[in-house]
Amino acid sequence: MASANQVTASHILIKHEGSRRKASWKDPEGRVIKNTTRESAVSQLKAFRDDIVSCKVKFEDIASRFSDCSSAKRGGDLGPFGRGQMQKPFEDATYDLKIGEISDIVDTDSGSHIIMRTG
Repeated sequence: MASANQVTASHILIKHEGSRRKASWKDPEGRVIKNTTRESAVSQLKAFRDDIVSCKVKFEDIASRFSDCSSAKRGGDLGPFGRGQMQKPFEDATYDLKIGEISDIVDTDSGSHIIMRTG
């Protein structure tokens, strides 16, 4: 449960050649990530976002299948966090969302994300 100063969120992360770590739970050697451009990651996330917003798919289903974050095992759920615990662009975007809203593309050192604030 989040405290008064915390939020909860889920995200979908697509790592790319500019990501600080080029390995993930589904690409341990980083072969795909090293060959993924930021533009390709953004394009993939925009398509996911469109499908989620139009109710063709559920956020957690896409996160489980495609996110490069280990939170994919929980449908993208990151649990509660407060200020100073996430990278600044991610934190700012999450706090700017209303509960249930999905962000546009958010870039961090980890890669490109879409975020859904859940609490």
